[in-house]
Amino acid sequence: MTRASTIAIDGPAASGKSTVGGRLAERLGYVYFDTGVMYRAVTWAALVRGIAIEDEDGVSRLAEQLQVDVLRPTVDDGRQYTVLADGEDVTWAIRQPEVDRGVSPVSTYREVRAALTAQQRRIGHRGQIVMVGRDIGTVVLPEADLKIYLDATQKERVERRYREVVARGEPADYCVVRDSVRRRDEIDSARAHAPLRAAEDAVIIDTTPLDVDEVLERMLALVDGASTA
Repeated sequence: MTRASTIAIDGPAASGKSTVGGRLAERLGYVYFDTGVMYRAVTWAALVRGIAIEDEDGVSRLAEQLQVDVLRPTVDDGRQYTVLADGEDVTWAIRQPEVDRGVSPVSTYREVRAALTAQQRRIGHRGQIVMVGRDIGTVVLPEADLKIYLDATQKERVERRYREVVARGEPADYCVVRDSVRRRDEIDSARAHAPLRAAEDAVIIDTTPLDVDEVLERMLALVDGASTA
């Protein structure tokens, strides 16, 4: 029995996958790769180049040309990973509010997803990686050693996201957060290409009644129990 090297974690917004995935990667000494950063990198690049987010063809061409990479942290500034876009460190730039507003539609574009899926596979095949997203176990790495799907009730996920905003010291409106989570759920589940769903062989964990440590311990047990032979 060998420890899983490629770990796919999927789930809806605020299900805990980013928080727990980052901690899992840290415990294992693996690369933590939230695939959402790739869509953010494309969104950021489109904004910088003056390409309208609504221009699906233009954004898709950009995604096909942009070289995005994700590495273990290269700077000790609190980051969980380093994101490079054509060699430029954009780790914090892709967290700007204008990127937040544009990334959801960009993530629905079929050709953008196809282009970034190829890049995600390239990174995933290096191994020793915890890859987090919404279609990792179903599309990006269907051959992953271990697939986990984290879920929680929508009410619980809204409350978690609201607490995150408050903790960051940002203006927080519960109704705005609720509507944002609902909208993201609708986009993820309704898109024609790679909709959010659990892989048939994924282990599903309902995180609603669990804290981060409890979810992490369950995942660590799964990692050590997964065979890559």
